[in-house]
Amino acid sequence: MLLIRGLAGGTGLTGTLYEPGETPPSYRGAPDVGAPYVWVCDEFYAVETGGQTLELDDGAVQVAFEQPAPRGYDDRERAIQAAKAHVREQFARIGVTDEVTFETEEVAPEAVEH
Repeated sequence: MLLIRGLAGGTGLTGTLYEPGETPPSYRGAPDVGAPYVWVCDEFYAVETGGQTLELDDGAVQVAFEQPAPRGYDDRERAIQAAKAHVREQFARIGVTDEVTFETEEVAPEAVEH
């Protein structure tokens, strides 16, 4: 499995790319993806009130989270490109316009705590 972390605006967002032979998490309402590469990551957006406070370089923003929706891809490179686009989109949704830098980390599935 590959952890893909985007950093921008003084905060970060990490998602997980499950590779062939690894089982992505299943939960109520999750679609059955059935693809060799499955990307799972939080989705969030800015809200006026409620939500959770997220501290950024330029101040705080209130965010609300949506249930992650796994997305499937047939090849690794396409999955990584889509994962990075997803992370950039989440930052844009809360007004972070800084360039996003990425870190990736290969992790053995049994090393991840559930």
